[in-house]
Amino acid sequence: MRKLLPLALLGLSAFAQVDVPFWHAMDGPAGRLIAAFAQEFNGRQGQYRVLPQYVGNYRDAETKLVAALRTGGGPVLFQAELSFFPRLVAEGKAVALDPYLALDRAFVEDLFEPAWNYGVVEGRRFGLPFNTSTPVLFYNLDAFRAKGLKAPRNWKEFEEMARALTTRQAKGFIFVTDPQAWLFEAMVTSRGGNLVKDGRPNFTSKEALDALETLHRLNRAGALSARSLAEATFAQLDFVRTKGMMVMASIANWPAAENFSFAFTLGVAPVPREEGGKVPMGGAQLVVLQGSKEAQIRGALEFWKYLMEPRNVARWVEASYYVPVRKSALPLLEGFYRENPFRKVAFEQIAYAQERPRVPQFSTWAGLLAEALEKSLKGNIPPQKALEEAQRKAEAIR
Repeated sequence: MRKLLPLALLGLSAFAQVDVPFWHAMDGPAGRLIAAFAQEFNGRQGQYRVLPQYVGNYRDAETKLVAALRTGGGPVLFQAELSFFPRLVAEGKAVALDPYLALDRAFVEDLFEPAWNYGVVEGRRFGLPFNTSTPVLFYNLDAFRAKGLKAPRNWKEFEEMARALTTRQAKGFIFVTDPQAWLFEAMVTSRGGNLVKDGRPNFTSKEALDALETLHRLNRAGALSARSLAEATFAQLDFVRTKGMMVMASIANWPAAENFSFAFTLGVAPVPREEGGKVPMGGAQLVVLQGSKEAQIRGALEFWKYLMEPRNVARWVEASYYVPVRKSALPLLEGFYRENPFRKVAFEQIAYAQERPRVPQFSTWAGLLAEALEKSLKGNIPPQKALEEAQRKAEAIR
């Protein structure tokens, strides 16, 4: 009778772990916590092994992923920035997760809707919420108090305060033209507008023109410092060194800013907003990429469920300052928010947050808009002309 060799001698195992490579764009405390989450998850079960890898910021991560997908490489799980996410779906790179998800109703209802809903494209789920943010206004609280000012509630008050805070040594406002025009989008949506309408770019809208004209007026008055993303570190240093009194950024920028020694008390306020205005969500969705084996897909989803455990959501918020995506995590964060109530500003904006446009070309359109904003503010190109040029270029992309 033929003797069967043990599975182990054949290089097989009924209990072989399934590797789940995970590419992400989080460094600092957030990146270290992702590594800890993976280690904990791997240690509490033996079926899957999540392998996290930091691959640079969002833009670097996207570039590396596109290159890897061309050669048939890439991870199983990928942290896709919100404007890049629709492109992955449109190009057929993301796995539709509905057949693999069996979530009970109570779990789904515990998730905050804007973050959960964003992962659905044309009725199918391709993304899972993880890190969600809203833009906020960081400001020099000591300078505000010295002049008897309170955080601006609308854009008229904001413009008046930016001028009032400007001195020979300091600008009232620092504006960063980030490559996805997210901060400018906040200036538009908070006025009731949108950068996309009926699936097409909407850069010449009244709200967009009004937003850019506000920046131009401040620039002409010497109350604005315009910086590109490449100059973001300089923008941060200018703010910390009191060369700028207000700056708009993601709440997730706060932990990195704490590496600096502030010479003043930091204030954090909601984005100025007109009645009915909204703020755009930021952050990313977790995506499982095509080519993943079924076991890897299931492993990725089990890891996401681990990340979504309320205590882990709370740990994530405390390390990253992102917005909690589960309601049941809020009681665990009471002490964190009580310690500094400003930490809750971004979360409170969820009440009027809106999803970024889920159009595959939006990431490219937004890049063109960001270029136009920089040319306008640094090259003194009239707002309407700059926006019209960005609109034409975006419309030419199919």
